[in-house]
Amino acid sequence: MTPFSFARAGDVGDAVRLAATQGARYLGGGTNLVDLMRETIERPATLVDVTGLSQTIEERADGSLLIGAAARNTAVAEHTSVRARYPVLARAILSGASGQIRNMATVGGNILQRTRCAYFYDTDGARCNKRSPGDGCDAVGGLNRAHAILGASPFCVATHPSDMCVALAALDAVVCLEGADGSRRLPLVDLYRMPEERPDIETALAPDELIIALEIPASPPSTRSTYRKVRDRASYAFALVSVGASLLLEGDRIADVRIALGGVAHKPWRARSAEKLLRGARADDEMFRHAARAELAAATPLAHNAFKVELAERTMTAVLRDLAEDVA
Repeated sequence: MTPFSFARAGDVGDAVRLAATQGARYLGGGTNLVDLMRETIERPATLVDVTGLSQTIEERADGSLLIGAAARNTAVAEHTSVRARYPVLARAILSGASGQIRNMATVGGNILQRTRCAYFYDTDGARCNKRSPGDGCDAVGGLNRAHAILGASPFCVATHPSDMCVALAALDAVVCLEGADGSRRLPLVDLYRMPEERPDIETALAPDELIIALEIPASPPSTRSTYRKVRDRASYAFALVSVGASLLLEGDRIADVRIALGGVAHKPWRARSAEKLLRGARADDEMFRHAARAELAAATPLAHNAFKVELAERTMTAVLRDLAEDVA
């Protein structure tokens, strides 16, 4: 392993100051970063431990929820307000990893975890633009069953691995950031960059910026939400396709709907086209299927993952049907 220095941050300002060191990385639970260091994919000169920062989960007066970035995934999934008001988030976290990993993993670390593409991890011979810019992407012409069908580029077809972030995208979550240039708020869906020609640049974060909290806006009490994950095996495999969605009905009409897809793109994919078609429409299977097909019309499958198009359509339709029936 490449030698590195280690520092424990006492507060947010301390963390940002320590991260100004060339080659520094923030360390949360380490469930992804430490693995990448073992594989020599990540070689930070300094690790800044931020697990001592806020783990608070706070209900605010406006009905929104504020979650400290150092909160453990288990704590979020088990929180009373999350389970009652945002079941899509609790279910996504529980489907994402074993209890041991959830007990270690932090919210901030989950948001910033890197792809699990096998070519990205194969440092012995596979070409990967995300790992080594300019090398090429062996996944494009290789075994790409698990790879992207939306928003990919010839330079990278990897998918984002997080279940939690699919739910957060559907909830319009906002990340609160702190860096040397001050603080800012950024919608989670805008945090991630699409691959284009530089898939190694994965987020809109400045090098020293730290996620300090996550905000989830309030939803009307009658909103229903859920998360469904389709995978090869039940034991914590990554998603082939997943859907996080919320639905608000007024009679038999859709007053509001929010949908995000996982396992299909470089980042949690917000289904804006489907949402636009569904708002104000009748909540029935025909409309759900129509909206799902419209969202997937832009899909560009690879040699081994064309099945994901129909799988995503069917999963979206089934999730929306279940939510509509739950409201009824």
